[in-house]
Formats: sequence, C-alpha cells, structure tokens
Amino acid sequence: MITSLIVAVAKNNVIGKDNDLIWRLPKDMKFFKETTLNHHIITGRKNYISIPKKFRPLPNRTNIVLTRQTDFKEEDCIIANSLEDAIIYAKNYNETELFIIGGGQIYKEALDKGFIDRMYITHVNEDFDGDTFFPTIDTEKWKKVSEIENPSDEKHAHSYSFTVYEKK
Repeated sequence: MITSLIVAVAKNNVIGKDNDLIWRLPKDMKFFKETTLNHHIITGRKNYISIPKKFRPLPNRTNIVLTRQTDFKEEDCIIANSLEDAIIYAKNYNETELFIIGGGQIYKEALDKGFIDRMYITHVNEDFDGDTFFPTIDTEKWKKVSEIENPSDEKHAHSYSFTVYEKK
C-alpha cells in the first residue's frame, strides 16, 4: 500500500486559517476529489469538522477520522485514536493508496514518522496570512516527479501548480 498525503500549500507554507481554507481554487477541489475518490482517507477531527456538514463524510471514500477523544462518534466514519491504527485499518481492507488529507498536525506527524511515500501538493503561488502550516519539504528526501502549472484566471485568483513528490 502506498501512503500519500494531499494538500494545498502557499509559498510561505500556510495551509489554513481559523480551521478553514484561505483560497478558492475550483480546479484544485476537482483534483482533490478525483485523486482521493474510492480510497481510504485519514483526516484529523478538527479538519473533518471544518468540512461543511452537507459534504461530510466525503462521499465514495472511506473516511477515517483521527482523534484523541475516545467518545467522538460520526456516522459513516471510522474513528481511530492513532495514526498507526488508521493506517493499519486501511491496509487491512486492501487499500492500494491511502490519503492523509490534513490537518497540519497530522501531516507533520505522518512525515516525521516516515509514513509518507508520495505527496500530492498544490503549490499556491502567493503568501497568505494563516495559523496552520505545512512542514518545509526536504529536497534531500523528496524527488519531484511531475508538475502541472496553472495560471490564474476568472475562477482562480492565484496561479498554482499540481506537483507530485515521491520519497527518494
């Protein structure tokens, strides 16, 4: 099983503010959906709750919510109390590619523990004010394998690129 993460990151590593996305990039949302569809996804509880109620759990994916709260319950979701347990759950259900979708603490833990094999990063080509950050990418450990640049347009206020990294 490949363990991946998927995230949109500003030039200054900001990924969110006040438990919400900062930018609106419809093509990025489409990319996220197409990439994670029919896979297991792991999300932290705060990140999960930040998803508008009408969109959660994310459809056509096995939603695993990571929380330290032992009494947390959410219909149609798997609740895990450790990142390791969440990964084992997906592996036990023959997942081919598991996606970690945030938030910031979950990304950091997954990277620090060496769980990530591949990163799908939408680089938003601007700095933003935020309170949640993605770790700096260590180019000694990660190799860029693809990049598709997207200019700003009438629906996308910021230019951005879809970039895939694999562990060296």
